[in-house]
Amino acid sequence: MNIFSLFQLLADWLTYDIFQIDVSSHLGVSLNFFLNDSFKILFLLLLINYLMAVIRYYLPIEKMRSFLASRRWYGFDHVFASLFGAITPFCSCSSIPLFVGFVGAGIPLGVTLSFLITSPLINEAAIVLFIGLFGWKITLAYVAAGIFLGVFGGYILGKMKLEKYVADHIFQGEVTKPLQNKSVVEKKSYSILLAKFWREGWSLTKRLMPYILVGVLLGALIHGFVPTGFFEKYISASNPFAVPIAVIIAVPMYANAVSVIPIVQALVDKGIPLGTALAFMMAVVGLSLPEALILQKVMKRKLLISFFAVVSLSIILIGYLFNIFLK
Repeated sequence: MNIFSLFQLLADWLTYDIFQIDVSSHLGVSLNFFLNDSFKILFLLLLINYLMAVIRYYLPIEKMRSFLASRRWYGFDHVFASLFGAITPFCSCSSIPLFVGFVGAGIPLGVTLSFLITSPLINEAAIVLFIGLFGWKITLAYVAAGIFLGVFGGYILGKMKLEKYVADHIFQGEVTKPLQNKSVVEKKSYSILLAKFWREGWSLTKRLMPYILVGVLLGALIHGFVPTGFFEKYISASNPFAVPIAVIIAVPMYANAVSVIPIVQALVDKGIPLGTALAFMMAVVGLSLPEALILQKVMKRKLLISFFAVVSLSIILIGYLFNIFLK
């Protein structure tokens, strides 16, 4: 049993045993979702923020920044960032601390956005589930689309020169300075350093925590109270605007890729075109209103709007292409 299974058991115990809410009720489903995702995301948030504090200390940032920003890669820095996003098992909300750490370390904004876009869309569990439900062909197409979305979106946003619209505190946070000679550091110094790592990670976690809880609450209410049939009414195969409508409908929702894939299968089984269903999934997973509530803490309005606009249009384009080429 892993830590996430324990979070689910804790959420079940609180919802159904302590609060004694009916397991089949809308309130029960919503509260269970809220508790489980809050435990999971806050745990990941604190862990990732702590690890990023460590990484910022030990990683040769100047070399990494030079590597990613080097012109000789001709856009491959975005490919590397998207591939890294694809192998990290995070949802959109828990990817944000890594994004913050990369930006604060001086990695180019467009490159870090490539990571942020791709990371929630692709993970190992989602790929396995995709293969089981849709087969290799559609799975490979989806993975390629997720990586393309990160590369293309990050590249375009990078060219827009939006660095000045990153929240000021990202560049002003406490970052632990390297010691002059690590080979002769005393154990007491390492203890002090570990305490500084913890303070830095906890400081960022506290700043993001209220936005995360509000976002998860919104997603939980929609998850528990909005029926799937509501969406099917507006994204049928006969509607030529079904893809953008699916994206717009999906934005207020919040879920990870694994939990949305069964919904995608249900939509496809009921006649929704595959591209429309996948556009809906991409928007739910990587472009949610709860994510926006968290990102507004680290992005100023123009960058946030630009991020959502570029990614939304890219998802719509991918949805139409899937509808044309993957029947």
